[in-house]
Amino acid sequence: MRRQNALNTFTTLFEFDVVPIVNENDTVAVEEIVFGDNDTLAAVVAKLISADLLVLLSDVDGLYTMPPHEPGAEKISYVKEITPEIEAIAEGSYSDFGTGGMKSKINAAKIATAAGAAMAIIDGENPAEIYNIIDGESCSGTFFEPQKEVPYSKKNAM
Repeated sequence: MRRQNALNTFTTLFEFDVVPIVNENDTVAVEEIVFGDNDTLAAVVAKLISADLLVLLSDVDGLYTMPPHEPGAEKISYVKEITPEIEAIAEGSYSDFGTGGMKSKINAAKIATAAGAAMAIIDGENPAEIYNIIDGESCSGTFFEPQKEVPYSKKNAM
């Protein structure tokens, strides 16, 4: 019943051309509703509304082979499938500013892509990049391919 109520709320907001903002640490949140971080929450919402695309804005401009400040770190621009190697890269990675770091972003990617949504991690300092992704252009961050075919439409992009 809660799932349906949440879906009805989002659907109604979309009908009024409202983009809802959902935040894990909302001041009206209650203890029994905890996702752990906004990345996971975003992926759960993307799955709930059958979004085609989830974009996570971050203080890091994508997934790297090792922490980006380390010598030899290379950005991974495209992830076809989340493998144990991809998960291992994110293991133990935490953000200086949030609770999740890259580990929660990879977890979010697993949820979103399994539900048929593409996902991207981009630099939060350059949110205009979202337009490039929606237009089907290459992403300057990291793009995760959805794991099941879902027709893409701008209407369902999150």
